Amino acid sequence: MTTYGKKTIGYVLCGAMLVGLEVTAQVAPPPPSPELPKTWHVMDLKTEGYYGISLNKAYLALKGKKSKQVVVATIDSGIDTLQADLKPVLWTNIKEKPGNGKDDDGNGYIDDMHGWNFLGGPGGKCDFTETTEEVREYNRLKGKYAAVTESAAPDKKEFAYWQKVKVTYDSTIARSSKESVQLSQMMNVLMVTSGYVKKALKLPANGTFKLADLSKLQATNDTVVQSKNVWSYFFTEEGPTATNDKIIKSLSEYLTKLNNDINPDLESRQRIVGDDPNVWDTKPYGSGLLKFDDASHGTGVAGLIGAVRDNKYGINGVADNVRMMAIKAVPNGDEYDKDIAKAIRYAVDNGAKIVNMSFGKKISPHKNWVDEAIKYAADHDVLLVQASGNDHLDVDVNPEFPNDTFEDSSVTDIDNLISVGASGAKFDQTLAGTFSNYGKKNVDVFAPGVKVTSVDKDAEFNTADGTSFASPITAGVAALLLEYYPDLSAKQLKQIILQSAKPLTGTMVLKPGSTTEKVDFTTLSKSGGIVNAYEAVMLAAKTKGERKK
Repeated sequence: MTTYGKKTIGYVLCGAMLVGLEVTAQVAPPPPSPELPKTWHVMDLKTEGYYGISLNKAYLALKGKKSKQVVVATIDSGIDTLQADLKPVLWTNIKEKPGNGKDDDGNGYIDDMHGWNFLGGPGGKCDFTETTEEVREYNRLKGKYAAVTESAAPDKKEFAYWQKVKVTYDSTIARSSKESVQLSQMMNVLMVTSGYVKKALKLPANGTFKLADLSKLQATNDTVVQSKNVWSYFFTEEGPTATNDKIIKSLSEYLTKLNNDINPDLESRQRIVGDDPNVWDTKPYGSGLLKFDDASHGTGVAGLIGAVRDNKYGINGVADNVRMMAIKAVPNGDEYDKDIAKAIRYAVDNGAKIVNMSFGKKISPHKNWVDEAIKYAADHDVLLVQASGNDHLDVDVNPEFPNDTFEDSSVTDIDNLISVGASGAKFDQTLAGTFSNYGKKNVDVFAPGVKVTSVDKDAEFNTADGTSFASPITAGVAALLLEYYPDLSAKQLKQIILQSAKPLTGTMVLKPGSTTEKVDFTTLSKSGGIVNAYEAVMLAAKTKGERKK
């Protein structure tokens, strides 16, 4: 999986810092950028100066109007079901009796009180540490094709697929091997320098510090200066909620992911979950446990959609009358097609009307299963909202999966799926997130995804970059529209969100992935604009609903 919502590792691997502490003393930290408001993503450009989604204006326009509750599913890394900002808005399966070990409602899932975990296994275990799909597929197929030429291959289609897998595998292993070495060095630097900073600040060994604390440092020697500079780099990039332990934990998880590519545990799925991910069947698997060590991402995603509003805690979700269904199917690594297809169907069958999907990968061995699930959602009038990805790629040229260019050629742009790129806070050349994927055909719209703050597991908060956050903000707008205009179909929700995103013709921005090349913002997506809740509400009010009863 491309880890959407987490910053790419590039800035971490800057050469000066990797050589060693001695060099970092010669490099002054960059001047800190002005701190963004924690709620910039919901602000209005004209009145507040930040290119958010104009949410307050939307709520003013809806004042006095009644809403109808909407179930929104997140297919993600799980959720902290005890998070104070989410607990009151969790979807609850009222037909299921908790903890009795029975499938009370007959839906095939035992004790699925708030959703389902397709990575779960007996004894409270979970396969949340995985490798990339290209590594799994390379190892599955190499015995059959590694020593075979195209002319001798009995299955020409599968051989062509193998060649694609091998090219992707080789690229992934080369990158992961290089980054693993570099990041290991960097982790050593961070561990050493954090110790010096804690000592200078008179903190205990398990103490934490953030950017504001560095200003208290009395730099009495070069070692403290070096350590301060190292951490200034990271804090400047990570934002106001970052602490030393959060940064080290995040990079440690990324290092684990890299090492999973290099030395994969190819038996973990069978050992923990017990099913065969390459066989489509109706045999149930998984568990009802939703919170594990990797639940941070899914918790943040759910918070942006529906965190309790105006409770003087945490953040305000975009939508004010939702129930959040948590589906765990995304590990630290690539998701399995079988799990995603099952997860979409679970969401649809259990009443979700909107599904957020903040994940993606480069290889999809069973794309037809996911395609059929997307069609199933369309047949049941369910809207899917998807992160476009964080590889600063043109996905019209380099597709990532899942997508709605179906394998059987039946669909190239389905009516119930929105692909979302990530935008920044300021109306200037940095408006497009430098990491965001883009595409005039295959990315529909952009939404705030740069330094966005949401809730985290264990009563924490997190500020992060990623189309992972742009997607749930868009899903939240879709939920808001459906709450107040319940007759709108999934197709209409998509149309309204795209049509109300004003095309920013003539706005020149840095092309994602480049520090010099500029492009017109309208070339980056189908709509050419940024999601706007107020304009969407105005358009929804004029639209006659087509949802079938």
